[in-house]
Amino acid sequence: MSVPDVLPHDTLLYLDGVTVDFDGFKALNSLSLYLGKGELRTIIGPNGAGKTTMMDVITGKTRPTSGTVLYEGSIDLTRRAEEDIARLGIGRKFQKPTVFEALSVRDNLELASLGGQKLGTLLAMRTKAQTAERIDGILEVTGLTHRRTTIAGSLSHGEKQWLEIGMLLIQDPKLILLDEPVAGMTDADTEKTAALILRLKGQHTVVVVEHDMHFVEALAAKTTVLHEGRVLAEGSVASVRADPTVVDVYLGRS
Repeated sequence: MSVPDVLPHDTLLYLDGVTVDFDGFKALNSLSLYLGKGELRTIIGPNGAGKTTMMDVITGKTRPTSGTVLYEGSIDLTRRAEEDIARLGIGRKFQKPTVFEALSVRDNLELASLGGQKLGTLLAMRTKAQTAERIDGILEVTGLTHRRTTIAGSLSHGEKQWLEIGMLLIQDPKLILLDEPVAGMTDADTEKTAALILRLKGQHTVVVVEHDMHFVEALAAKTTVLHEGRVLAEGSVASVRADPTVVDVYLGRS
């Protein structure tokens, strides 16, 4: 399989006609979309629209009933195991942070830097100085430099979310999937999270699934609206907000 010529040459991920049928219920119904390298994309839609299932398919957790899922032009993700997909450079963060609460922030990042490899293999590839430099960079990007020695269990909810994003970043993924990253955050932490994600744009392809429309507006990215397992609308935040069908099925009328 190959990406059709009509797609941009910088396409990182391509989904075409993806259907996931759970005993007659189509969680995804011929879903088609593509993501460019370095793109920031927000995904919105009502509960049950297929947002989580879409991420499950991309990461190999769920096998589609039919359809095409290509990564970097020719890698068929439907034939890969979850572990293989992670090693290809696809990282996912779930809504609830899953950090190692008994370890310090720095130790969490160092452990994440192993990326599932054996310690001996890692040390053969990267010196301690290189690892330390990489960790320092991630701490700066996530705004956690001052929390380097803090035990992760004592971090605020927002800080735990940033740490988990940092644990993804230290593995240098090409594609990052974030599931409702600001759920339960204060307004101030939500603003900081938007700034963090915007800093990633261009360096990584980032997909943000979110319900908080103020946060979606702050990201000002191309937005895809899912409904009943397929794309309902796509475009700027302003254009999807103004789409009468999107208003009717998701945003509601004021």
